[in-house]
Amino acid sequence: MEKKIGFIGLGVMGASMSAHLQKSGLQLFVYNRTKSKADALINNGAIWCDSPKEVAKNVDILFSIVGFPNDVEEVYLGKNGVIEALHDGLICCDMTTTKPSLMVKIANAFKPYNVSFADAPVSGGDVGARNATLSFMVGAEDDTYEALYPYFSIMGKTINHNGVVGAGQHTKMCNQITIAGTMIGVSEALVYAAKAHLDLDTMLNTISKGAAGCWTLDNLAPRVVKGNFDPGFMIEHFVKDMKIALEEAENMGLALPGLSLVKQLYTALISQGYGRNGTQALVKALESLIGEKLF
Repeated sequence: MEKKIGFIGLGVMGASMSAHLQKSGLQLFVYNRTKSKADALINNGAIWCDSPKEVAKNVDILFSIVGFPNDVEEVYLGKNGVIEALHDGLICCDMTTTKPSLMVKIANAFKPYNVSFADAPVSGGDVGARNATLSFMVGAEDDTYEALYPYFSIMGKTINHNGVVGAGQHTKMCNQITIAGTMIGVSEALVYAAKAHLDLDTMLNTISKGAAGCWTLDNLAPRVVKGNFDPGFMIEHFVKDMKIALEEAENMGLALPGLSLVKQLYTALISQGYGRNGTQALVKALESLIGEKLF
């Protein structure tokens, strides 16, 4: 794996993911809207680029993980974007959670240039990014998937090929729908336990070993108990994901009442200034409903 690798987006997830690639010995070309977030990578030998276009011009394989659909579109199709520096054989992979239709749009725009495109949203949060245990949900042609697999395996632990471009995003929507339901359940359990004057650590240790056991109980519930609402995954980004899932569901003639409820609660939290807190801050919406601070 002596190819030159591009990485665009060095936030909560991208900083750790790109660092794993660098530590494996790969030469990185990096871009981020805030250059200071690239300092650690640059100090270790990464080459800074002033735009997505410059990254694309210099690499064989390009990864990106940014915030919102408009950010993805700007990176790939905008002014000074990747599309202005396409070259034969380039492989691009966006790992942002975004609209399946946008992934197909980008892939179609790149095809005439013999440039391959894949969507590979991830799950596992900041912990998974730091520990290289992320789960990758990949939408790509077979040969593109095979070319990218060695790099996914550096950044994550579970890599699944879910179908053609766009299938990764649809799979991620299933993931986010499940997380939304789990998050409200865990949040309600914590509020209930606090009102019942249970020892919260003991309660979590007890129920996490039974049928209720899940990633959210193991990783996010303890943060709530400690009053830690720092983001592993920001509320404003989760609301973006839920909105996409609900739009896709509507297009398929589906009603998702549980997801709709959780989105309403998170939207209320954004209006209260919690948008850049972690998703575990959902308990704050429940506190508002009962008019009592518990955490």
